[in-house]
Amino acid sequence: MAVRKVLLYPDPLLKRVCAPAPEGEALKSVITDLTDTMRSFPGCVGIAAPQIGYEFRVAVIDLSNHKKAPPSVHGLTTLVDPEVTASEGHEIAREGCLSIPQLTANVARAETATVRVRGSDELVFDGFEARCVLHEIDHLDGLLFLDRVTSLTRDVFPRKQRK
Repeated sequence: MAVRKVLLYPDPLLKRVCAPAPEGEALKSVITDLTDTMRSFPGCVGIAAPQIGYEFRVAVIDLSNHKKAPPSVHGLTTLVDPEVTASEGHEIAREGCLSIPQLTANVARAETATVRVRGSDELVFDGFEARCVLHEIDHLDGLLFLDRVTSLTRDVFPRKQRK
């Protein structure tokens, strides 16, 4: 198991645009670390490489057992050098992030996203899964969910503490 420390905002790595993903064993190592780290946080549905100290365009998501997962959920999905090729719809919903654990915010995102990843045809994500994919791709571009809010005073909230 390779659980890594999650970087917290304002760590400067979280605001950098990531380099293309590595190849071979280096890529496998990043994916393993991402998957193990994500699974170590109950309820976590995604994580991106810069959150654990890698400056590569790699993220993983998994909504397999999440209550908001759409019927067409992809399961554990690795996003290597993802590129959004199309999106449609518009929905505002609450988001949180491991790198900003004390806050959540209302964020506008597309309801459907088509994404091309290395070594694959385009994948289509809907609903909450599309939101998660777009959130993780934002990390690869040096964006945090707070960069997407309309009003810091109206749309950002302290995270409720789990009992």
